[in-house]
Amino acid sequence: MKSTQIRVGVAAVTGALLLCACGGGPGSSGGDFTGGKLVLAVLNDQTGVYKDASGPNSVKAVKMAVADYKKKYGGAAVVDDIEVTSADHQNKPDVANTKAQELYERKGADVILDVPTSSAALAVATQAKNHHKVFIDVSAATTELTGAHCNKYTFQWAYDTYMLANGTGTTVTKDGDKNWQLIYPDYAFGQDMTASFTKAIKAAGGTVQGSIATPFPNDNFTTFLTKAGSTDPDVIGTMQAGGDLDNLVKQYNQSGLKEKGVHLAVGLMVINDIHALGVDQVAGTTFTDPWYWNFDQQSRAWADRFRQETGIRPSFEQAGNYSAALQYLEAVQSAKTDKADAVVHQLEGKKINDVFLRNGEVRAQDHLVVHDAYLARVKKPSQVKEPWDYEDIVTTIPAAKAFPPAGQFACSM
Repeated sequence: MKSTQIRVGVAAVTGALLLCACGGGPGSSGGDFTGGKLVLAVLNDQTGVYKDASGPNSVKAVKMAVADYKKKYGGAAVVDDIEVTSADHQNKPDVANTKAQELYERKGADVILDVPTSSAALAVATQAKNHHKVFIDVSAATTELTGAHCNKYTFQWAYDTYMLANGTGTTVTKDGDKNWQLIYPDYAFGQDMTASFTKAIKAAGGTVQGSIATPFPNDNFTTFLTKAGSTDPDVIGTMQAGGDLDNLVKQYNQSGLKEKGVHLAVGLMVINDIHALGVDQVAGTTFTDPWYWNFDQQSRAWADRFRQETGIRPSFEQAGNYSAALQYLEAVQSAKTDKADAVVHQLEGKKINDVFLRNGEVRAQDHLVVHDAYLARVKKPSQVKEPWDYEDIVTTIPAAKAFPPAGQFACSM
């Protein structure tokens, strides 16, 4: 009887050890995963002014990344049960805060991606820190994400206001438009853009005559344009984006300011803005772009796939979400777990060249992802050879020059 009991006991222990060796349970192929699966959550504007630049098509871009991860690793993938979920934050920080908490706690999100609207992104960064879960910001630009509000679990993937100002503000000023008026949306993004552009303009020898705050979102800019034009500036710099930018540009073109020689400079322009407005409305406009779908064959090949999925060409934000999701999955593959600290460790200091990031590096000190950026100019209608081919890339801004140096915004993790 005793020998039989011993044999049964050994068998039970051996079976338990074999079960443990199999990994984290259903859907796992040798890794350690909470609930046996991985959950990627896209939190963004799906109905408002930023829905075209990011929105539902960023969710599709993330799903493309998941498909590419599975295709690359097949049976060697450390997790094969991967869910992509999404939520609409309505560009409201309080809604973003609640949705992020729900995604982390109730939906089991391992990572939150995207989050346009800087005030919303700052709220999500706080939730990421509190929950010890990963947040990869793609579509918000405030430098506070890698400065005063930086934390171990938050990454800024695509761009920031320093990059935009360093490219556009500096170039336009050095090209001769010295006297500026700035019009900005009165929330974190617009405030940060105004500060970054003011600094870049002054460093290039220019003057900011005034800065005018506008409500966000907003559809009537006529009064603000009239006020900005009353000081006879060389250029009005608009810090609006998405649907707000479209409205402002149309009203600028109707205002008579262009005929008076007052130029318009755009702080942030996305290809969807050009498409919505028409190239004739913004032809010749210089701006800084983190990525362009027709930059080279690699970008175009991915953009062709994206068009098959969505019917349109991708914005830099949509391409950035693909890159962020894919590199997150690569970090999970290396870490063999969804535990945030291990994934963060794999991302920190990583050098990346992919569809979106050229000469990219995830800077360990502040989690800013530095990479090459591009000074672009909108083509004239006669230069457009195919739909969505709206940009001439004037020059490449190397990663080391495009982004702020480490330590400039006093990140303390």
